[in-house]
Amino acid sequence: MNLDLKNKTAVVCGSTQGIGFATAKELAHMGARLVLVARNEDKLKEAVAELTTINNASHTYLVADFQHPETLDQALNGFTKDDSAHILVNNTGGPPGGQAIDAELEEFRIAFNQHLICNHLLAKHLVPGMKNGGYGRIINVISTSVKQPLNNLGVSNTIRGAVANWSKTLANELGQFGITVNNVLPGATDTARLSGIIAKKAERTGNSLEDVKQGMANQVPLKRVAQPEEVANAIAFLASPAGAYISGVNLPVDGGRTGCL
Repeated sequence: MNLDLKNKTAVVCGSTQGIGFATAKELAHMGARLVLVARNEDKLKEAVAELTTINNASHTYLVADFQHPETLDQALNGFTKDDSAHILVNNTGGPPGGQAIDAELEEFRIAFNQHLICNHLLAKHLVPGMKNGGYGRIINVISTSVKQPLNNLGVSNTIRGAVANWSKTLANELGQFGITVNNVLPGATDTARLSGIIAKKAERTGNSLEDVKQGMANQVPLKRVAQPEEVANAIAFLASPAGAYISGVNLPVDGGRTGCL
């Protein structure tokens, strides 16, 4: 199986922690040159310093705040003048929890910018280089909510669904150029976001953090939450040459929790 990413450049968003950082480490281990994207430059520098370097790959980073797409657009203008990417991993933190009916309009606008608009900006900048380079992988880290909406995540359910449909449309449009577009749908994963969700639920219900987390694990057939590296492994496979004929899919990485096909 060909998992070699030497001489490939991968842009990974939200890559200073959690699933994004685990993905960056795995792609670097497979030989890729990494371009990390996040809003905190100090954390980006620390993350780049931790990456494996193979064949003198020169890892770098871009600073952008996805709440303000213009900062991403500016950063990409500088990057794509002299470089191109073969792999794009769209990943950013999810919107705050709560019921859809209670959400303010601004919450939807912010989430739309962070997810769909910034994903589209990245694709617009990077797809021409993928076409020219003869290799393209776009992988969107979304949520199992695109198959089965999750309670108390109204804004997230709405926006994630829009990203999934955008992704499927791109897969149809870009397949002729050998560019694959796929979505990875993590379930409960041991990240800072999950910790925040657990804390809010514990406060709301009066249960302990440990009990809330165990309750989530009990909903999974494997009886545990995922580690970020387990989600990263799925992303890395789709980014590799071995994933060349998989496109337009929503791949749950949730231990079997999602109750639909």
